[in-house]
Amino acid sequence: MVDSPGQAHEADPYRVGVFRVAPFRGETASSLICRTAAHYGLEAKALRSCWQWRNHRPRHKGGGVRADADVLLNAAGRQVLAGLCGTGQEMLAQMLPSWAQQDAKLPAAEDGVPLAVWRIGGELAGPVAFGCRLCAARRCQMPAGVVRYVPRWERVCARHGRWQLDADADQPLEHLDVRGLPEVVAAQRRWGGVARRAVRAGAEPGEVFALAHAVVARWWDQALGWDREVVWPRRLHQVAGGNAGDNLERWRAVGRDAVVFPEVVAVADALLDPAMAELAWADSGAGRPRPLPADGAFCRRLGERVGRDWLGPLAATDYGGPLTSWMGAVIRLRRGAGGPAGYANNPWWVRQEHQPATMAEQLRVLGKEKKAPGSGRMWRAAVPAGQRALITSAIESAEEQLLQLRGVQTGPTADVARQLLRNLGHAATLIDQAVRASAALQTGIALEDLAQWARLPADALTEALADHPNERPSKQL
Repeated sequence: MVDSPGQAHEADPYRVGVFRVAPFRGETASSLICRTAAHYGLEAKALRSCWQWRNHRPRHKGGGVRADADVLLNAAGRQVLAGLCGTGQEMLAQMLPSWAQQDAKLPAAEDGVPLAVWRIGGELAGPVAFGCRLCAARRCQMPAGVVRYVPRWERVCARHGRWQLDADADQPLEHLDVRGLPEVVAAQRRWGGVARRAVRAGAEPGEVFALAHAVVARWWDQALGWDREVVWPRRLHQVAGGNAGDNLERWRAVGRDAVVFPEVVAVADALLDPAMAELAWADSGAGRPRPLPADGAFCRRLGERVGRDWLGPLAATDYGGPLTSWMGAVIRLRRGAGGPAGYANNPWWVRQEHQPATMAEQLRVLGKEKKAPGSGRMWRAAVPAGQRALITSAIESAEEQLLQLRGVQTGPTADVARQLLRNLGHAATLIDQAVRASAALQTGIALEDLAQWARLPADALTEALADHPNERPSKQL
C-alpha cells in the first residue's frame, strides 16, 4: 500500500490481489471497497489510501457519514480496484452500476494516477438500499455488510424474511423483520408476473410500480382517519417488533414501504387489467362525458382487489390525486383527446406533487418538527380530536373550492374566491386558537380564563376539549 495518496503504485503489494472478492449485483463501489478491505484484515480507511481522493465523503447534515455514498474512479483507479478484488473489470462493469460513470473531477489527462471522487449513490443510479447481512456472511464466509442499488420491488430477502431499508436515511436500522408477514414475501414473487404483463402492455414496469406506489402511499397518509383499516396497523406493529408505541410517526416513516408493498403490487396488477380500464371508461360516461361518480364501478372494484370493499367511495372522491390522474389520462386516450405525445398523456407518469416522500425525507421532517413543535403537522398532535375535526373540515372545504376556481378570476367565480379566502382565514384562526388553548390548558390555566383568552365561549371550549386528558386542571396559575 502507498504511504501517501500522491505516490506511485508500482511497488504496492496490493496491486495484485491475494483474495478474490466477487461483487454482488447492483453493489456500490464503496461497498465493494469496504468488503475488500475486510478480506485483507484492514479498515476501509486504510485501503482507500490506494486512491487519490478529490473530495470528502458525503455526510448527513449534522450527522454521520452517508451509507449510500458511492465512489467513482478513473481508469487507473478502476484498475487498482479490479486488482485488489482479483476480479476482471468486465465483471465489475456488469455488476457495479456506477463502475464506468464519468465525473468532471476525474480528468482523463491524469489517467496514470488512481483517482477517486465521492458521490451520493441515489443521484447516480437510483435507490440505494442495504443488503442482507446474513446472505452476505453466508456467501463471503465472514461477517459482511453490503450496500446495493436495488428497486423497491426487490427489497425482500425471502430466505431470511427481511425487508431491506433505504440506505440514504440517517437512522440505524438496515432491515425490518417480515417473517410474520408472508403476504409481503408473496407480493415480491407476484411482482415478476406483473412486470411481464406491463411489458406486454407496452409500459415500463418501473413506471407502473411508481404510479401504484404513489396511489397506495397517498392512501397510507389518509389511513389514519379510516376507522375500518385494520391490516396496515397490524403489519406496522409487527415490523416495529410488536408495538410501535410512542414512536408511531417514526415507524410510519420507516415501515411504510414494507407495510404497503402487497397493496402496491395489487394496484399495479389492477391498473394493467384492460377490464379495469373499461370500468373507468364506463364511469366517465363513455361516449357521453360526465363527472366521475363517487360510487363508480372502477374504484369499487379496485377496493375489492386490495381487500377493502369499503375503500371505493374514499378513493373515488380523492380528487386531484395520482389515481384520478391515471383515470383521466386513460379516458382522454380512449376518446382520442390525448393530444401530442408527452408526459401529460402518459397514464403512468407520476407528477412531482404526487411522488411520495421517501423515508429519509419523512424522518428529516419529523426531526425538524421535534425541534419546532409549533410548525408543520405537529398542531394535530397538540389539538384535541373534536377541534381537529373542525379545522380539517374547514381546510377541506377551502381545498374543494380552490379546485373549482381553475385559475378563473372574474365573473361568477369571484364569489367563490371570496368564500375561499374566508374559509382559509377561519381555518387559520381555528388552528391558532386550538394550539394556544391546548398549550395553555396543559400549564394549568383555569378553563374560564382560557375561554376568555382564546375568544371562545366557555361551553364551546369545554365541548372541543372534552377528550383532553387534562380538561379540568387541578391548579390555576
